[in-house]
Order: sequence, then C-alpha cells, then structure tokens
Amino acid sequence: MSAPPLRRALLALLLAACAAAHPPSAEQRCFCQVTGHLDDCSCDVETVDTYNNFKIFPRLQKLLESDYFRYYKVNLKKPCPFWSDSSHCGIRDCAVRPCPSDEVPGGIRSESFKYSREAASSVEDCEEAERLGAVDGSLSKETAEALLRWTRHDDSSENFCEIDDIQSPEAEYVDLLLNPERYTGYKGPEAWRIWNCVYEENCFKPQSIKRPLNPLASGRAAGENEGNMFYSWLQGLCVEKRAFYRLISGLHASINIHLSARYLLRDTWAEKQWGPNITEFQQRFDEVLTQGEGPRRLKNLYFIYLIELRALSKVLPFFERPDFQLFTGNKSQDDETKRLLLEILHLAKSFPLHIDENSFFAGNPREAAKLKGEFRHHFRNISRIMDCVECFKCRLWGKLQTQGLGTALKILFSERLIDNMPERGPSHKFHLTRQEIVSLFNAFGRISTSVKELEHFRSLLRPLQ
Repeated sequence: MSAPPLRRALLALLLAACAAAHPPSAEQRCFCQVTGHLDDCSCDVETVDTYNNFKIFPRLQKLLESDYFRYYKVNLKKPCPFWSDSSHCGIRDCAVRPCPSDEVPGGIRSESFKYSREAASSVEDCEEAERLGAVDGSLSKETAEALLRWTRHDDSSENFCEIDDIQSPEAEYVDLLLNPERYTGYKGPEAWRIWNCVYEENCFKPQSIKRPLNPLASGRAAGENEGNMFYSWLQGLCVEKRAFYRLISGLHASINIHLSARYLLRDTWAEKQWGPNITEFQQRFDEVLTQGEGPRRLKNLYFIYLIELRALSKVLPFFERPDFQLFTGNKSQDDETKRLLLEILHLAKSFPLHIDENSFFAGNPREAAKLKGEFRHHFRNISRIMDCVECFKCRLWGKLQTQGLGTALKILFSERLIDNMPERGPSHKFHLTRQEIVSLFNAFGRISTSVKELEHFRSLLRPLQ
C-alpha cells in the first residue's frame, strides 16, 4: 500500500533535482502558462498572437493616429466618490496637457456625425439628440430637456460605465498621441489602494478570500498554496463571475505591460529615454517572483482581447450604415478613416475562433437578468474608482480603458444592437456616442499593443537565465 506514495515521493525528488540542475529560463518563468488553450473559450494563445501581430495591430495603430481617434474629451477633475483624502499627484510625468480649443478639428468640437441633412434625416430624434449634443430648435426648452433626459435614462439601462458629462466646463479634449500611456513613477500605497478597491470590493468573491500578491495585505505576498487556493475557488464560480475577474486581471496585466514597455530609463537635463524595462516586467509577471500568479495574469490578457475583438465583430453593422460618418470636417481624411475602420472590423469578424457571448447570462431569464444587473453594477463602480487615481495621466488612461471595455460589454450584451428580424439590419435604437467609439477602439488598441509587446519581451528574456 505504501509503494505508490513512495514512488510519487521519489519522482518528486527527481523532478526537483532536475529543476535544480536545469533551472527554467527567465522566458519560461514568465511565459510558462502563456501558450495553448484559453479557458472558457475555444481559442488558443498562438492563434491570437498571429492574428493580432500580423493583421490587426498594424492597421489599428494607423487608425488610432487619425484625427478622429486621437482626440478624447474627458473630465479629469471629478472628485473621488469613495474616499475624501484623495489628492493630486505632484510627479512631473503624471501631468496631462489638454488641447487648446483651436487645435481640435471643428467637426469634432461640434460633435457632429453627419455631412448632410439628408443623411441625418433617417436617424430618430432621440438618437440625433444624443449624438449631436443638440435637439430641434423648434422644441420648447422643457420638451428638449425632457427628451434628453429620456434618452440618457434609456441608454443608462445598457451602459456598463459611468460616462463623463462632456458638456461640463471641466471636460477638456486631450490629444492621446501627445499624452501616451507609460511609466510615470506613480506607485506605492496610493496606487495599490486603487487596485485593492477594484479587486477586493468589486470582484465577485467572499471577503475572506484574498487575492494573491496583494501588497496591502498583512505580511509579504501570498504564497503559492494561497494562490492555488484562490484559483481553486475562482474555478468554482459561475462563468460570468469568473469572466469578470479575468477581465479585470487582463486589463491590469495590459496596463502593467505598457508601463514596463515604456519605462523611463534615463532622465537628464538634455533628454528623456523611454524603453522596455526587463526587470520591471519580471517583477510583475515572473512565476517565481509573483508566487505563480504572473503567468496567469498574462493569460487573462488574451481573454480580454477575445472579448473586445468579439465586440468589434458584432458592432460591424452599426458602422456600415451609409449615413454614419466619422466626422472631423476633412471629408477625404474622414472617408479614409472609415474605410480603414471597416477593414479592421471585417478582419475582426473573420477571426476563426470567436468567443461565444451567448454562453453568458443564459439559463433562467430572471436569474440571468439579476446576474447581468450585478455585473453591470460592479463594473460601473470600477469606472467610478478611476476618478480616485491621483496621477492624472494614469487617470486619463484608466478612464479611457474602462470606458472602452464597458462599451465592448454594452455591445455584447445589448438587446438593442440588432433588430429581431435580421433582414432589417442594425436597429436604430442602438447607438454609440463619439466618446464610446473613441474609447472602444483606443482601449482595444492598448490590449492589441500589449499582445504585440509580449513578443518583444519574449525575445528580450530568451537569453536570460
């Protein structure tokens, strides 16, 4: 009876000895799990890498350099709704430079989507009011305000994010190309309080279950056993709650990849040099240094990629409407931008291994509706937490990426995207504001860039032992 346990013990000792004689490389320690099949979907890492790096990424980068997608209106002065001691970061690289009004294309400032009255005439009044930021001047002030209130209320039932009031005097346009996401020096307890609130208070789990590697917990990071217990419990969740955690973890991983890839390597009076920091990347993703959690984070990056890619494929009919234009005022440029956008959306649609969003919120309609409501409530909370980030540049990109992910979720789980009769095409009851469109594509651009950067970090880590 004791022979099998003895053999297992001897085998374990042998494997440990082999590992000691041939320790895993730095590349293996970070990427040991970032291969093969992805949980809760039929896709694999290698298919995503190839499709993204050679097809999606280069086209998407060109799209995001266009005027329509580079200018994002945001209110960075909203107070933190969750704690009163939040302050503004004084680090120089945390600053955001807003655009003077005359630098923003006139078509964007007017928030117009159309080129002609004829094209606009097919759009319902409610949709037009929301999109153009105005209503028919012949209406009384009371009727116009009521119409806008009805539209906002109607939309809020499907929104997964708290949306900035872009009509607020404190909302300003930011040129995203001039304010890139990169390492700013914002770290420590203030930064970790944000992530602690995200994970510990808004992910679906009992309070007794602590996320591994939470620096705010007592003592150093959780050990491998605690990490395994956490993930064992996570596997016991329903697919929707498990997906919620993996989305947040994937978003967090993506942000950490950006910070590691665009790290301040040299800061002198003459110049600043930004580039990849291998040590920073290892501290966040190395299997040993993160007690086994780092590679799991990287794998969750691929999950959020598939969610956002599926949303782009599903929203294609909305952008194919002949009356829809990405309006900046430069017609030739706008036509080229829409052509490139549709090319990307068709590529997204042709991806061979899409995730099936119909597997979420299925089953009993009443229970599914309740779960979707909880899911939406938790994600809205996370979007509000972004107003507590003290570094303005981190706040900018945090707000944009959570709004982009929230827009993807709205697309996937909206009941108004397509009419019940497919032959009638996209429903005019479904619409996206310019803010949602810009955040959707820029957020996916960040995830796409992260997947591309992993290829670079693999090559950098390969020679290291």
